[in-house]
Amino acid sequence: MLLVVSKSPSDALALTNCIILNPSDARRLNTQYALVSQNYIMTLRAEEVMAEGQIGLSSTHRNWLQLALADKVSVEPFDPDSFTQDCYLETIRVEVDVLKKQAQTALTFDTVRMAEVFLSNYQRQIFSLGQPFVMDFAGHNLLLKVHSLVNITTGSPRQESATEWGALLPKTEVRFSRAPDSLIKLVGEAQINTNAVIQPDFKFEDMGIGGLDKEFWLIFRRAFASRIYPQDLVQKLGIRHVKGLVLYGPPGTGKTLMARQIAKMLHAREPKIINGPEILNKYVGQSEENIRALFKDAEAEYKAKGDNSELHIIIFDELDAICKQRGGRNDGTGVGDSVVNQLLAKMDGVEQLNNILVIGMTNRLDMLDEALLRPGRFEVQLEIGLPNKEGRCQILKIHTNTNNILDTDVDLEELAGLCKNFTGAEIVGLINSATSFALNRHIKVGSTVEVAKDASTMRVTKDDFFRALSEVHAAYGVDEDEFASCGQDGVLVYSDEVQTLFSQAELVIRQAANSEKSALSGIMLYGVTGSGKTAICAKLATESNFPFIKLLSTHTLVGLSEQAKVQAIAKSEQSLIVVDDIEDLIDYVAIGPRFSTVLLQTFRNFFKKVPPEGRRLVVLATTRNKRLMDQLGLSQHFRTHLHCPNINTVEDFRHLLHHNTTLLEEDRTRILEEVRRVAARGSAFSVPVKILQELLEVCAQDPEEPVLRFMDEFQQFVLNLTSATLDDCTIE
Repeated sequence: MLLVVSKSPSDALALTNCIILNPSDARRLNTQYALVSQNYIMTLRAEEVMAEGQIGLSSTHRNWLQLALADKVSVEPFDPDSFTQDCYLETIRVEVDVLKKQAQTALTFDTVRMAEVFLSNYQRQIFSLGQPFVMDFAGHNLLLKVHSLVNITTGSPRQESATEWGALLPKTEVRFSRAPDSLIKLVGEAQINTNAVIQPDFKFEDMGIGGLDKEFWLIFRRAFASRIYPQDLVQKLGIRHVKGLVLYGPPGTGKTLMARQIAKMLHAREPKIINGPEILNKYVGQSEENIRALFKDAEAEYKAKGDNSELHIIIFDELDAICKQRGGRNDGTGVGDSVVNQLLAKMDGVEQLNNILVIGMTNRLDMLDEALLRPGRFEVQLEIGLPNKEGRCQILKIHTNTNNILDTDVDLEELAGLCKNFTGAEIVGLINSATSFALNRHIKVGSTVEVAKDASTMRVTKDDFFRALSEVHAAYGVDEDEFASCGQDGVLVYSDEVQTLFSQAELVIRQAANSEKSALSGIMLYGVTGSGKTAICAKLATESNFPFIKLLSTHTLVGLSEQAKVQAIAKSEQSLIVVDDIEDLIDYVAIGPRFSTVLLQTFRNFFKKVPPEGRRLVVLATTRNKRLMDQLGLSQHFRTHLHCPNINTVEDFRHLLHHNTTLLEEDRTRILEEVRRVAARGSAFSVPVKILQELLEVCAQDPEEPVLRFMDEFQQFVLNLTSATLDDCTIE
C-alpha cells in the first residue's frame, strides 16, 4: 500500500528506530516488519496519534530512505521467516557519533553501558547495513550507523556469516566504534579500535617482498601491534607507541622497497617520502623549516583529535645525509647539527605526538647521531641483510611468475643455491641478464635489425641463467681475483708442521660452520715475512665454502677513513674474514713506536664482538710480530694460534725442489747436494718458503751457473738475514 510521508509524532517515538503507523494501517499489514520503498526493512510500531494513511519517519530515516515530507512511499509486509537464511544476529557493529557536532567536545562514553541500553531499546528489531538511527544515552542524542552484521546459522557445527540484515537477540554481541572524523572517546570492552593501522584486505604475499618475512614480522610486532588495540587499553597498560624505526644494511637488500610496501599496507594518511638531501637548503633556517613542515599536518590533527587522529607516516631515504653525528662537520654553518636538533624535538620533544611513525633508511648506521637511536625516537633498528637460500628463491619466484617465460629446465631452487650472497637487486639484475640472452636469440641482424617471427615462443633457459651468472656477481660474495693474487704461487705442504697447521685450522673452520654455540671463532697465524701466512689463509678461505669471504689488507682499505675500515664486513649468515698483517692495518711504525689507537680499539671490538643470532663469523688474522700482538692485547681474542714455519731442514728443502719446474733436473740435484753439505757442516738455516721460491726462480734465469748463483745467494741470506727476520717474530 501507499502511505504519505510525515514526521514522527514525537521525539520519543523518533528515538525508537521504528516507522510509526496508525493501528488500522498496521492491521492491514498484519506483521511486525515492513518493506519500505521496496528495499528497506524496517520495524513497525502502531500508535493512535498517527493519522491514517500516513507513515511517521524521523528525519534520520527520511534522509536514509531519500524521502521528503508529503512524498508517497510503498509499504509492504515483510516476513523474515520466509527466507531460507537464518535471520538472527550473532554480532552487530555500530559506528557512534553525537547528533549535534558542536556538543561532541570532550565527551566520553562507556561502551559496556551503551550495549546494555542498546539491547534493551531495540530488542527483536531488524537492522540493515548502513542504517542510521538516533539513540538517547546519558542525556545525549547519539547518531548510530550499522557498520557490519554477522548472522549465526543454526546448523551443526555452528557457523557465522556476514549478512545485509538481521534481527537483534538478547544474546547478540554489540560492538561500537567511533565514526570517522568524530572527536568522541569510547571506553570499555565493547569498543572496536577504529584507528587500526592495517588495511582489512591486506595480504603479506601481495607485498612483493621476498626473503624478508622474519624482518617484516619483527617490524609488525614492535611498531604496529600496539596500534591495533583499543586506545583506552593501551593507556591502561601504559604502552607507548613506537614512533620511529631505522632500516639499515647493504645497498640493494630491499630497505626502500620494504618501507614503501609498509606504507601501502597501513590504513593511514598518504606517506610523505623524502630523500635526505632534499631537506637541505641554501637559505638560513630553511632546512629546519623543511623538517617542521613534514610534521605540520600531524601536529594539527593531533591538537584537534588527540589520540583519535590518524597515523601519519614520514619516510626518510638516505637518513645519514642529514642526521650525522653532531659536532663532526667542518662546514662552518652548523646546519647539519640544527637539522638533527629539529628532528629530535619533533619526534620526542616537549610537545609529544602519538600519531606519527618515522621510517629511516641508511647504509651507514654508525654515522647517525646517537641521540636519534634512543627509545622514543628511532628505537627500532633493524638490519636488512642478505637473503638466505629460501629468501633468494622467493625473490626469484616473485620476479619470474609474472612473465611466465621460464623454460621447463629452469630450477629456481638450484639457481637460489648458485647465487650465494646476492642482494635482492642483484637477483633482479641476474634475471634481466638472463632475459637479455633469450631476447638476443630472437633478433635477426642483417642489413637491418629485426625481431624474428618466432619471438612469441621465446623462453628463458637454464643456460641463459648460467651465462648470466658469469657476468652478474655479488658485491658481498667471494672476491676470487683478490684471493687468487694472494696464493698465485700455490701453497706447498713441505713439512709435517705445515700439514698439522692446515688440519688444525680446517677443524676450527668446520666447527664454526656447523656448531650452534660457537658464533665467533678466530685463528691467528704468525711467522716471519715470506713464510706463506697470507697464501695459507687464502687457501683456507676459498676451500671453506663460506658464502662470504673478504680480505682486509692495506691495499684493499687504502683511502678509507679509520671508522670505515671495518664497516660492514660481515654481511652473510656465514662469513670468513682474512685480516692480513694486523700491524700494518693499525698503522704501526717501529720507530717510536707509533700506531693508531682508534684503529686498534676498532679491531679489538671487531675481534671480540659476537655476531647477531643465526650468524657465524670466522676471523683469520696474520702477523709477523707475535710479541707486538701480545703487548697490544689482540692475541687474547684468538682462541687458536698457529705458527707458520720456515724451511729449516734438508727434507723440507727437498720437498720444495721437487715441486720446482723452472730448473733442470740435474741442477736441482746439485743444489740439494750443496745444501746437504751446508747442513752437514753444522750451519743451521731457517729460510721463509716464499724467499726460497723467488730465489730459485731468479737463479733459473742464469744460463751459465744457476747452481753457483743459488748457493751464493743462499749462504749470504743464511749468514745475514735469517737472524734478523727471526727477531721479528716470537716462536712459541
